[in-house]
Amino acid sequence: MNAWLSVLWLLPLGGAIVTMALPARVGAGAKSFALLVSLVVLAIAIGLALGFDPDGARYQFVESHEWIPALGTRYELGLDGIGLALVLLTAVLVPLLLVAAWRDDAYAAGRTHRGAHTYFALFLIVESMVLMSFVALDVLLFYVFFEAMLVPMYFLIGGFGRSADGVVAGRAGESGRSAGSAPAAAAVKFLLYNLAGGLVMLAAVVGLYVVTANAGAGTFDLRAISGAVSSGALDIDPTVAKALFLGFMFAFAVKAPLWPFHTWLPGAAVESTPATAVLMMAVVDKVGTFAMLRFCLQLFPDASQYFAPLIVTLAVIGIVYGAVLAIGQTDVMRLIAYTSISHFGFIILGIFALTSQGQSGSTLYMVNHGIATAALFLIAGFLVSRRGSRSISAFGGVRRVAPVLAGTFLVAGLATLSLPGLAPFISEFLVLIGTYTRYQAAAVVAASALVLSAIYVLWLYQRTMTGPLRAENEKITDLVPRELAVVGPLLALVLVLGIYPKPVLDIVNPAVEQTLTIVGVEDPAPAIVGEGGGR
Repeated sequence: MNAWLSVLWLLPLGGAIVTMALPARVGAGAKSFALLVSLVVLAIAIGLALGFDPDGARYQFVESHEWIPALGTRYELGLDGIGLALVLLTAVLVPLLLVAAWRDDAYAAGRTHRGAHTYFALFLIVESMVLMSFVALDVLLFYVFFEAMLVPMYFLIGGFGRSADGVVAGRAGESGRSAGSAPAAAAVKFLLYNLAGGLVMLAAVVGLYVVTANAGAGTFDLRAISGAVSSGALDIDPTVAKALFLGFMFAFAVKAPLWPFHTWLPGAAVESTPATAVLMMAVVDKVGTFAMLRFCLQLFPDASQYFAPLIVTLAVIGIVYGAVLAIGQTDVMRLIAYTSISHFGFIILGIFALTSQGQSGSTLYMVNHGIATAALFLIAGFLVSRRGSRSISAFGGVRRVAPVLAGTFLVAGLATLSLPGLAPFISEFLVLIGTYTRYQAAAVVAASALVLSAIYVLWLYQRTMTGPLRAENEKITDLVPRELAVVGPLLALVLVLGIYPKPVLDIVNPAVEQTLTIVGVEDPAPAIVGEGGGR
């Protein structure tokens, strides 16, 4: 039995502990150590990808040890293709975010001499808990880390957040108290929403254990439960199954977030530092959509089919709602945050279309959204930090003084609107095709977001980068090497995955097919139109 999955999540956790233990005077050393740890994690993730056999067993690198025998729960880890894709996304993004955040801790210098230690350690803790969530095969083990990651995220948002005028939470003096109030409020809202979802899920987790105990031996083993449900060995009362499904789904919908449980996201994203916001939207929130695939569909296949039309409807509303509200924003960071609500709608739409194309597209979308949103949000953060304002009206003509910044901003924006040839296009296309075969009207309405996204992205670029150069923007500088080291790899991935997404789809597709087999659905047969126009 190998232990690579344990090393994968324990390494960043141990790295966080060491980072915090380093003397306060070695702030730069603490940052360098945290970055080194994240790069080693990336190397391990790449090694796992190279050793993963898409044609082999669904769950590979499996570890299983006694944890709490009295509760029928085990320390059980395993990696499938869907989890591997998201492990790689997490491992790639965290080092880049640490480099992007290299100077963010300076804002906290007035509050503590250990700002760098705390800030970077919190990033590693979040990475550790997210990675565990992607590999946990025990429902209770997953739940523990699903909830625990809220704590470091709370401190990242509330303790190191920015105010509307660019001042960062925690600075001394009157301005510090004013600046810190908005991030603190956003952090509390983030925590309360997600804790509420977690409490409902806890009740469902307990209910699931009771159901398995009544059928024989109580267990939290995902593979055992899903196998028993699929084979008919575990017959859950339909009403109970629906209630348990809703308990799990509510928690995941809040985390994702799905409309109308999304209201915590814009404030949390805007009041965080750009690196923290990307960590939240591109990494942490993916745990919610991933869990829908792994737990909701596999544990409650009949309930998943029963509620699929409702969830598809909510997803379509979220797609259009997020895009429309993005168009009306005057804050550049809030605009990008609302685009993520729309994108998460696409991901959830593909999952509950219950087709192979839809779910493969959704998984690929999770990866592509993480990369494209990271690029756009970080570049916007670099721009805002130079100007000292998030207001779109404060900009204009930036491309004249910062052409590289403007050019990378345009490419990242075009990726966000799913321009053909860039990574999000193929994933969005797969979601729409997969949805259309089962829910034609939903696919047609969702496709309208393509037009809406073109409006908000191109209008944002026009208002900030083109036109006459405003006098206040004359001192804006172009991207520096450190920033290019962050943006360059992200845009390279956007281009490569836009042209050649096959490596990701090859590892994802077998897991998707196995999930649909457990749910008990097949792709709808294509409709053939006869010569007379009949079907």
